Amino acid sequence: MVDKKIAVIGLGYVGLPLAVAFSKKFKVVGFDLNQARIHELEKGIDSTLEVANDTLSSVVGNLSYSNNIKNTKDCNIYIVTVPTPIDKANRPDLIPLINASKNVGTVLNKNDIVIYESTVYPGATEDVCVPELEKSSGMKFNKDFFCGYSPERVNPGDKINTLEKIKKITSGSTKETAIKIDNLYQTIISAGTYQATSIKVAEAAKVIENTQRDLNIALVNELSVICQKLELDTLEVLEAAGSKWNFLPFRPGLVGGHCIGVDPYYLTHAAEQVKYNPTLILAGRRINDNMSFYVVKKVIQKMILNGIDIKKSTVGVLGITFKENCPDVRNSKIADIVYELKNWGAKVAVVDPWVNKNELQDIYDIKLGKIDKKDQVDSLIVAVGHDQFRAKSPQELRSLCKGLSPILADVKSIYNKEDLEAQGFTVFRL
Repeated sequence: MVDKKIAVIGLGYVGLPLAVAFSKKFKVVGFDLNQARIHELEKGIDSTLEVANDTLSSVVGNLSYSNNIKNTKDCNIYIVTVPTPIDKANRPDLIPLINASKNVGTVLNKNDIVIYESTVYPGATEDVCVPELEKSSGMKFNKDFFCGYSPERVNPGDKINTLEKIKKITSGSTKETAIKIDNLYQTIISAGTYQATSIKVAEAAKVIENTQRDLNIALVNELSVICQKLELDTLEVLEAAGSKWNFLPFRPGLVGGHCIGVDPYYLTHAAEQVKYNPTLILAGRRINDNMSFYVVKKVIQKMILNGIDIKKSTVGVLGITFKENCPDVRNSKIADIVYELKNWGAKVAVVDPWVNKNELQDIYDIKLGKIDKKDQVDSLIVAVGHDQFRAKSPQELRSLCKGLSPILADVKSIYNKEDLEAQGFTVFRL
């Protein structure tokens, strides 16, 4: 395949940086069903903030955008980067992936390669996606077209560990295809590649990476609950334990986003399909999924002890994206905090300088509010470590609160506890 032309299917946090990286070497068509997304990219604007506007401008000649799959028909490599969420029962939702496969199948030509980057459970590429490609193309897998799997390792908002600097796992449906795919990614990945022995191995590696992180965070989250009951400060305990050379430096927190809070459910789904009950992984998920409600419980308890009338109070929430310095609100556990506070009868004011207010309202039906010296709140939950919040002094935080005994929940342990207490805050942190 001498003359490569690449189609990237899905232009979100994963697809756009990939399309931009490849467009520095090849002709690329970026496909997305969202017409508004296509329009903003054609104007050189990326609302996800993953790609700088000047970078988009620099690849205009090699990168085009379309919401019509027929405009990718002259491509010979298709890379699918659509989201793979979970449903309300925490089961894999493969509908976007299936629809993308059907679409790609309609434009496949002989000897084309389809590479999947979307997170799936082991076996999904060949058992779910390939049949859709065969049906809509009328061609036979590994005879007329070929597939690969190269899991994304994007860290939204991270300007240091970017796509090119993270080692890439690659795989292919035949030995020859695996080599072609590995060589393709080596053209853009300066950190190098790791060629897995099969598509299924690459799929499993992806979900295991994030399951491991999820379990480690669940451990320290449970430790946080225990420390509270023992009247110990979790951070002090972790810092002491961290003096040992091989202690892993995980911190308690809310686990959201499109990877760590989702991928373990893909792995447990695969386990259950082969009649195995993944006890430990699901236990970790239960702990992490419940931490938002635990935070609210502790804040409400402290507000009551301080004589604050919950139903007449307003609680300020600083940050609602799933992580710091990033506009991504997918699977944000802070939304659960907002809902739970409202269930207790409190008013809630949410402030986040990074979030797209329309997206927030569309996904969660939550409106941004105002918190300042004129619009004070009774207590504060600093839920996300955005730079704007880290820069606030204890005095500035106190000026946002009325009353004599406000609560400050420092979920990410950003501030010095003693300095907060000196301003009159009753402090809670995980």
